[in-house]
Parts: sequence; C-alpha cells; structure tokens
Amino acid sequence: MEMKKINSGRLRAIGYDARARMLQVQLDDGSTLQYSGVGEDVWRRLSSSGAAWSFYRDNVEEEFTAKRVSGSASAAQNPLDDLFRKP
Repeated sequence: MEMKKINSGRLRAIGYDARARMLQVQLDDGSTLQYSGVGEDVWRRLSSSGAAWSFYRDNVEEEFTAKRVSGSASAAQNPLDDLFRKP
C-alpha cells in the first residue's frame, strides 16, 4: 500500500487500498493502524482535508475498529516502567 506523508496532529502517513477498502495510518509514535471497511469517500475526504487529524478522529477513529499492525503494543506504557519494575 502506498503511503502519503502527512503532518497533521499525530498523523504522519496515510494510505488506502480501494480494492480491500483498507485505510492505513501511521502515527507519530511509530505505530501503524489499519481500518477495514472504509469507503473511498472517507479516504478522499481524509486525504484532501486541511484538518486531517480532526477528520480522522471524528470520522475514522470513532467509526471503525483499528487493528495495530506495527509499533508499540501499549502506547500508554511508560518506557521507564521496565527499569523500575520490582522483580
């Protein structure tokens, strides 16, 4: 899937596979998420939006279920947790 670089909010790249109806987004923490069942109209509006982060949050993140395909398993985990974890 070809990814389009973008810098809007936490979005760093977005891509779409029309045949599979699959939207893929890369976030600023390096994680990549896939959303299935996304129509071309949503892709077209996202990719041309002047406020892509807001559009993504309102029309993709809240409407479709994400599948994490790369990146950290828990974005909320503090990287220092491993250093101070009790044995």
